[in-house]
Amino acid sequence: MKGTIKNQIEGYPEIKSEIAVLRKHALDRSVERGQMMETINRLHPSRLKLKISDVVKETESTSTLRLVAAEGYLPPFQAGQFINVFLDIKGVRTSRPYSISSPPNQIGFYDITIRRVGEGFVSDFLLDDVSRGDIITSTAPTGNFFYNPLFHGKDLVYIAGGSGITPFMSMIREVTDRGLGREISLIYGSRTADDIVFGAELESRQRRYSNLKVHHIISEPEEGYQGLSGFITADLIRSLVDSVEDKMFYVCGPEALYAFVLKELEQLEIPKRKIRVEVFGPPAEINKQPGWPASVNPGDTFNVSLNGKHSIKAVAGEPLMNSLERNRLVVPASCRSGECSLCRTKLLSGKVYQPASVKMRKSDSKFNYIHPCMAYPLEDLELMLQA
Repeated sequence: MKGTIKNQIEGYPEIKSEIAVLRKHALDRSVERGQMMETINRLHPSRLKLKISDVVKETESTSTLRLVAAEGYLPPFQAGQFINVFLDIKGVRTSRPYSISSPPNQIGFYDITIRRVGEGFVSDFLLDDVSRGDIITSTAPTGNFFYNPLFHGKDLVYIAGGSGITPFMSMIREVTDRGLGREISLIYGSRTADDIVFGAELESRQRRYSNLKVHHIISEPEEGYQGLSGFITADLIRSLVDSVEDKMFYVCGPEALYAFVLKELEQLEIPKRKIRVEVFGPPAEINKQPGWPASVNPGDTFNVSLNGKHSIKAVAGEPLMNSLERNRLVVPASCRSGECSLCRTKLLSGKVYQPASVKMRKSDSKFNYIHPCMAYPLEDLELMLQA
């Protein structure tokens, strides 16, 4: 009966005949079975085991961790991509994405550069409690914030704020180390001159390579500071890069920089297709985002029911993922910025706030899925978590 049904499928007899011919005359590939998946897993492993080989202090608040393979080797990456580091801190299993600041043209290590942030649960741990020889795990390199030679052209403007310099440092190192024919203008905003990360190296590379221009903008300069200061406005951008025509703009930094600079680029009439954005984590003050309901205070606490079995408490002013992790409930994650969709979770009841920057699929909205990494409870919720 089974063979009879197959023979009724249009084209099946011809395919069956072709298979017989190939088995008789083609090379025997049976010995290669499994090699494709082996190659894929080598290039894109689900987890990496990394050893901290060195710790380099960049500024008073920033250090670079140099990571080497604890076993096997490191898969390749593109300048601008990140790894998501998994950590156990005081009984809480959590993760944070960090852009790789080292260039992809060397394959012996990944550098990740960490800046201390206010009430930084993970940044404090990585800056204070890890040392050479410690082992950590991470995802393989991932992310879409990288150069595309088919569409991005040769004239690039990098706009960075604070630790948002890290993916650009990987790009700059690759372009200058390899002598790639791209013109780069870096506009780097820092709070004070002492907060500039990689300042000496950027100055050195600018002197050595004519295709790199570096502009530091200090938002809170000390008295007597002679350089550029203030904010990265449309007028400032225009004055530093001359014509904005035919340039590709990349923006990376804290959410406040992202929100401000995009409006300035809009004033310059830069098409959206000419702007690449990498957002670093959730906003510092979510209640100041457009659309946040005035009736909900950031300190309000709500009940979150999980699979109808038990419930936890969640604070309105922090992402749901933080509350889940605090209760030892691990949700798959990579970017923690509302982009990768790995953490998508079914919302059975209740309302959440998600910033406009969250990249929701149409199917997510239709079937009521949320991204807990950037979803904030506005009332009691019921979630369906993966088993």
